[in-house]
Amino acid sequence: MSSLAPPSSSLSFSSSLSLSSNSYRNLHHRHRIHYPITSPRFLFRCAMRSASSVAAPKKKKLWKQGEYPGDVAGTSSFDRNKRRTPNKNIKKKADRKDNLNSWVNTVTEAFTESINNKQWLRALEVFEMLKEQPFYQPKHGTYMKLIVLLGKSGQPQHAQNQFNTMIQEGLDPTPELYTALLAAYTRNNLLDPAFNILNQMNNHPSIQPDIHTYSILIKACVDASRFDLVQSLYEEMTKIPLTPNTLTQNTVLAGYGKAGKFHEMEKVLNGMLNSPDSKPDVWTMNTVIGLFANTGQVETMEKWYEKFKKFGIEPETRTFNILVSGYAKKKMYDKMSTVLSYMRKLSFPWTTSTYNNVIEAFSDVGDVKNMEFTFDQMRAEGIRGDTKTFCCLIRGYANGGLFHKVVNMVELAGKLEISENTSFYNAVIYACARADDLMEMERVFERMKGKECRGDNTTFDIMVEAYKKVGMNDKVYDLEQEREMTLNPKQTTI
Repeated sequence: MSSLAPPSSSLSFSSSLSLSSNSYRNLHHRHRIHYPITSPRFLFRCAMRSASSVAAPKKKKLWKQGEYPGDVAGTSSFDRNKRRTPNKNIKKKADRKDNLNSWVNTVTEAFTESINNKQWLRALEVFEMLKEQPFYQPKHGTYMKLIVLLGKSGQPQHAQNQFNTMIQEGLDPTPELYTALLAAYTRNNLLDPAFNILNQMNNHPSIQPDIHTYSILIKACVDASRFDLVQSLYEEMTKIPLTPNTLTQNTVLAGYGKAGKFHEMEKVLNGMLNSPDSKPDVWTMNTVIGLFANTGQVETMEKWYEKFKKFGIEPETRTFNILVSGYAKKKMYDKMSTVLSYMRKLSFPWTTSTYNNVIEAFSDVGDVKNMEFTFDQMRAEGIRGDTKTFCCLIRGYANGGLFHKVVNMVELAGKLEISENTSFYNAVIYACARADDLMEMERVFERMKGKECRGDNTTFDIMVEAYKKVGMNDKVYDLEQEREMTLNPKQTTI
């Protein structure tokens, strides 16, 4: 394996990103036409039927007046014709119905496909086409799917627009639809509009928020480290009354841990142990040991692992993956191998996450040889990589100085139709920065925005550091302005 990288001018991350996945499908999936073998006996029978069908027609009998058996006294020829329905009109009506059904299926299937593929822009376009058709009828389920997709795609304003349109079309919003709209704002760190929606629900007697609504909002407050708002929401739930469930408590537990508030985290955990409604579960276990694994506190991780086992909580595959990740981050490869062997012994399957943790461990230190060996073993076992897999591989090759292999990984990700999310683009931008190829870094960033993929703090941090390194202060200023506009948009009121 050569460690020499080609000149930076030959790097083409952005062109690799632009490869169409359809072209690969057309290249690798070719249809073959199989012609059926027809026996001579079958051909002979067909020929006989064909010959009989072209035989001389029977001589038409000319009926005299009054002889035709269909004549009934008192029934005129006009009445008989009136009762008959012309065959031609029946066929036209059937054709029109078939064409209409075909069009309905085409539009609705296109809408469903765009929802399943998370193509929010196409979903909006197809939905507008659907609403123009005479057979369209507004439905709660359709708007629910669209609002959820828009929220997950970082388009809360579009979600709000669809919600307003739904009301204009005469549909009464349900608590579930209000909650979906609230989630669309919280997913994009817009707390003020989310609280406005909660107030609307509280003021409407038939659309009261439930534990799911509060859990979504509590999670958003936790992610924003607004623990004062979390406490106020707890108090509000007590008045309704709503009791926090295990899922809600696990969310708050994780938030305190990420913020380093371990004393508050322990209070929540003790409250769970004494509560009949929110007992700790394996998710609680994974949350707690995961926090210490991510912060490199391996001894504390091991201690809590043993504590939860004494509580009667049995580990699962994800639990072992967290242990592997914790040991990998501290480069404790012996213990990492022990856990992996233990998983094999107890028949816990190695998952994509298991391999990702191992690949990431070697990626962080630029150990390309072991990283490639792990990836090859992963593929040999038939386990498909995901976006994180390729992010780790791209960063690993960049850390190892093998930038031409970064291009190969980007191309392979395109062939396998790996989702190009913010993390994926961050990995490619990181590789460009490591290669000191700032022009290519800018092209990837522009492609990222063109794909409606919004950058995060990691995106801007990588690029700002790259520009600072070469003294391009004007670029740094422009990026900081763009960061403010992207990550802190104006709060949209309802």
